[in-house]
Amino acid sequence: MRVLVACEFSGVVRDAFLRRGQEAVSCDLLPTEVDGPHYQGDVMDVINDGWDMMLAFPPCTHLAVSGARWFKYKGEEQDEALRFVQMLLDAPIGRICLENPVGVISTRIRKPSQYIQPWMFGHGETKKTCLWLKGLPLLKPTNVVGGREGRVWRLPPSKDRWKERSRFLVGVAEAMAGQWGMEVGGEGGKGRGGG
Repeated sequence: MRVLVACEFSGVVRDAFLRRGQEAVSCDLLPTEVDGPHYQGDVMDVINDGWDMMLAFPPCTHLAVSGARWFKYKGEEQDEALRFVQMLLDAPIGRICLENPVGVISTRIRKPSQYIQPWMFGHGETKKTCLWLKGLPLLKPTNVVGGREGRVWRLPPSKDRWKERSRFLVGVAEAMAGQWGMEVGGEGGKGRGGG
């Protein structure tokens, strides 16, 4: 199975799929933080290259409700971000997961297929996250834990704060690769349609 991990510099999701024997490539405007198959550039350059699955993590800067107080000042940026999200969702790929925090995608494009929380996948924290799915089943919790506190929004100011806030959690990446890699790879049956 060929998996494109769009808008990922950390390699967390890419490497989870690689560990399960899938052909996975991350793609971002930034270089990858860890060695592995990575295309540094615009995802639109490679989106039509015959992928079986795409997991997309578009920047949430202009989309997430955490920045709602600034929405009135960045209408053009928000419209551009929404166009990018729509292009990802419309990609000619049979199985797609697009991830983003709660935000305007839900009202301007469509409601998410499901909401997940880090504590459902072994991380004792809260961060309500939306998944928009196409051709994939809902992601099932794998390790429900306690310690449900918000961590991300408490991070102190720094030049890399945005990177730390956007870094994907290993437990969720492992669940995606474990459940969806098998669904598509033929070991776990056929994938079911999402929205």
